[in-house]
Amino acid sequence: MYTRKFRNNVRQSSEVSETITAEKKQPQRKPAERGSSGRKSGGKNSSKLKVIPLGGLHEIGKNITAFEYEDEIIIVDCGVAFPEDDMLGIDLVIPDFSYLVKNKEKVLGVVITHGHEDHIGSLPYFLKELNVPIYGTKLTIGLVETKLKEHNILNSVERHNVNAGETIKLGNNFKVEFIRSTHSIADSVALAITTPVGVVVHTGDFKIDFTPIQGEMIDLQRFAELGKKGVLLLMCESTNVERQGYTMSERSVGGIIDKIFDDSKDKDQRIMVATFSSNIDRIQQIVNSAVSHKRKVAVIGRSMVNVVKTAGELGYLDIPKTTLIDIQEIKNYSDGELVIITTGSQGETMAALSRIALGEHKQIEVKPTDKIIISSSPIPGNEKSVYKVINELIKKGADVIYDGLMDVHVSGHARQEEIKIMHALVKPKFFVPVHGEYKMLCCHKNLACELGMDKNDVFIMANGDMLELTKNSAKHTVNAVPSGQIFVDGLGVGDVGNIVLRDRRHLSQDGLMIVVVAMDKYTGEILSGPDIISRGFVYVRESEELMDEARTVVNDALDKCERKNINEWAYIKTLIKDTLRDYLWQKTKRSPMILPIVMDIE
Repeated sequence: MYTRKFRNNVRQSSEVSETITAEKKQPQRKPAERGSSGRKSGGKNSSKLKVIPLGGLHEIGKNITAFEYEDEIIIVDCGVAFPEDDMLGIDLVIPDFSYLVKNKEKVLGVVITHGHEDHIGSLPYFLKELNVPIYGTKLTIGLVETKLKEHNILNSVERHNVNAGETIKLGNNFKVEFIRSTHSIADSVALAITTPVGVVVHTGDFKIDFTPIQGEMIDLQRFAELGKKGVLLLMCESTNVERQGYTMSERSVGGIIDKIFDDSKDKDQRIMVATFSSNIDRIQQIVNSAVSHKRKVAVIGRSMVNVVKTAGELGYLDIPKTTLIDIQEIKNYSDGELVIITTGSQGETMAALSRIALGEHKQIEVKPTDKIIISSSPIPGNEKSVYKVINELIKKGADVIYDGLMDVHVSGHARQEEIKIMHALVKPKFFVPVHGEYKMLCCHKNLACELGMDKNDVFIMANGDMLELTKNSAKHTVNAVPSGQIFVDGLGVGDVGNIVLRDRRHLSQDGLMIVVVAMDKYTGEILSGPDIISRGFVYVRESEELMDEARTVVNDALDKCERKNINEWAYIKTLIKDTLRDYLWQKTKRSPMILPIVMDIE
């Protein structure tokens, strides 16, 4: 494993345009003779830049891309995806890191664009495999450190704070410039990656917000300067590319939230707001409204508590000490004096809002006088879960406000007109749409072609594909490296695969029947059984006739084995399974999982 010894875990950057250099030991090589052009005089340099997305394409989340030149690799982002409905019991989905682990001696470090889960969530799992330095802005590194603490690896990982406008040098072949951007979380950056074959601009997640809550607006001038000098490849996010126009400013939500607080002023209503824990600007606006209306703020949900604590300590969240209270203290205040900020805006089963909606939260119970604001829009695939939570809250009498009723949420992602501006400024030679489902990537390709790009210079890639770039050419190779999904279930990483998920789905849909038989080890004589146990298939007390017939069917099959002197347990187990399955399908048109247990008795 490639590790470094270092004295200070975190290096604070101090000067804009400062260059940070990360080097690793390279094998001794004979210096190449160079001509006046800077190329090897012995012939044309044939080395190519390889761009290898390992996540984030044809999907939402799990963003990670590797850039490889000769014997060096840098990685941009390392995120998670959240499980889909059919991934029963799965907590997180992380990328397949096997290609990077196989080439671990080449990996120089990970550069992070911003602190959302789909860009940093996989870092602890990756760093346990590959301990390399992490580079990011102040807030991003702060959020990463919280994750590393939870996994007990904080002190072993090298972290570097980099300010927007600075450039870091990684190895011999990569320089990465951090460009100020705007998104739904502070300290977001785009990247300009300078390589021997040209400049790659990676937008990260962005929108063009002229009135951000914190910091300055996106540095459009720098994108224009890069475009004027010449950009080899643009990798631009595609999340909102199907939506026309411009994304509204984050500041517009603050006025709506303030109005809702005004409407609740004389009604003694408790206000609850669910939003993304990493949307610090949204949290700040909620706090501002609470302060102006003399309400106390309590925070619930593990991720929300962690982010509020980290952002407050780093100066990205300003909450007066007299305003923030512990959740245990809410009983000391009237409903009209309280605001509760919670996780669960995506309907996650174990999140605080879901447990509140189902009446399972220990500290909070929904009241008919409550006003609940869901300040987010459902991520594609989460719609059903979100609406289920909304329905449950309304059934309990709460006044629920969500994006369909009022503009209590704005996206952090650029729409078509903003994306057009990015393309017009950067003017790339080649283009790869990223961060989106396949339909989004196709829409983005069409948009780029409408802006004048040749369709042959636009590449719709998939995870595991490779784009090989020279100064004047690009070659797309499909399925070039291993990629896919690794499931995290509890403390297990990768020990649950498709076969286990298939069994879980089978059990959830059709139930289980266990057949227990005791057999003489030497003679094959059936000593007891068959006993049949049913779970999730039928209610036994109301299906006694079916269960009796099932025992008879299994018993007849065992009698045949006994008459033929067959005592091989593997054959008997297969026979029990096949015979019982055929019978149950004939009777019920259902196929429960059948688990035969044959015990050898001496």
